Amino acid sequence: MLTLKTADTYLENHLQENLAELAELCAQPSVAAQNWGMEETAHLAAKMLKKRGFTVKIKETEGFPVILAERKGLSDKTILFYNHYDVQPAEPLELWDSPPFEPEQRDGKMYARGVNDDKGHFTSRLFAIDAILAQGEELPCNTKFILEGEEEIGSIHLPNFVKTHTKELAADACIWECGGVDHRGVPMQYLGLRGICYVELSVETATSDVHSGLGGSIFPNAAWRLTWALHSLKGQDERIRIPGFYDPIVPPSARDKELLSALPPVAEEYKTRYGIDHFLKGLTDGLELRTAAVFEPTCTICGLTSGYQGNGSKTVLPAKASAKVDFRLVPNQTPAQVLEQLRTHLDAEGFPDVKINFLGGGPAARTDPDDPFVKLVVDTAKEVYGVPMEISPMIGGSGPNYAFVHYLNLPVVGAGIGDPGSNAHAPNENIRLDLYLKGAQHIARILEAFGR
Repeated sequence: MLTLKTADTYLENHLQENLAELAELCAQPSVAAQNWGMEETAHLAAKMLKKRGFTVKIKETEGFPVILAERKGLSDKTILFYNHYDVQPAEPLELWDSPPFEPEQRDGKMYARGVNDDKGHFTSRLFAIDAILAQGEELPCNTKFILEGEEEIGSIHLPNFVKTHTKELAADACIWECGGVDHRGVPMQYLGLRGICYVELSVETATSDVHSGLGGSIFPNAAWRLTWALHSLKGQDERIRIPGFYDPIVPPSARDKELLSALPPVAEEYKTRYGIDHFLKGLTDGLELRTAAVFEPTCTICGLTSGYQGNGSKTVLPAKASAKVDFRLVPNQTPAQVLEQLRTHLDAEGFPDVKINFLGGGPAARTDPDDPFVKLVVDTAKEVYGVPMEISPMIGGSGPNYAFVHYLNLPVVGAGIGDPGSNAHAPNENIRLDLYLKGAQHIARILEAFGR
């Protein structure tokens, strides 16, 4: 019979052995944005699953492969793990204290690109499975994995893949790619993700850059055209000016506000961690700040490119300009609606020459906070972390959970190894080894309780 105490002992005694496997996975680059090492990483992750007795299929897509894996368990119930094997680009390389694809342990942490997002979450789940199988037991429930290779570039092909593979992905509940603790060390449960519509706006006013003395007063300037177009999208009051943008929005419910009100203050933590001195619209700590952070849509300029940006001066009139812009979406907004509204707005404002290139996105999706699987995951966390897990109805980030909630009809719940200092997407990405161990202990408890 499976005993969690024996599983904990196994995890403590085999931590470095499992971390060596994680290091091997992190040493293999898998940068989707640069098409670097993707096939190799997919096959390495598949090999790790086969090692645990999973039946594994590598499915080709129009993009990078998707890995499906399944192992039967004692219960008829099925749990589905979602992870991704792609990582963010490691640049700027000069800000890393150790090479990003040469994993290194120091000061109770492991550093590498992808060690937190998302390779460490994947291997910690395998580690929990090892602790169960080492007792000579079958898994407590049927267990499936789906790993994609495009999460960091918008999960472009995943929604349609899920929609067309519902039978192979059929399950009773889903554990999402991530999870972890907040700045107090308290485990957090985030039950929804905002949607996203990511676009590149571009304009071209000439076939080449021009001497600014020649064209400055008579030629159109691509940088100014784009600046004026961007200015039309949002006012200094932070209100997005695209007509109809806010119309579909469903406001937070009384239950949402109840959960948000129970969360701890975050203002001082944000100010200290990110070096800011105030919040938009005069918001201060409290329910309004927490609500705005996750239940309001956004329009964010993520990057601007035009003209000369090198050292010294170069008197040039830019012929081309572009900007990366993301719209974070809340329930009932869709990327298709936003793209249509954006095109109509730019045309009406006199910018038909500004092109829109859709780079990816998906709608928001949420799990009912009172779903029994949420309670199971929350309850099993307390024994591991020593304090109750706290619930937030939404998080500000985005991901492809819509396909799992709406095509597979699954509750989607997080459980993982993250913490606010993990530097995901940044130089010196890391995991804390103590949280890695706790994450595996929590997964073992989830599987045991779900099987029961």
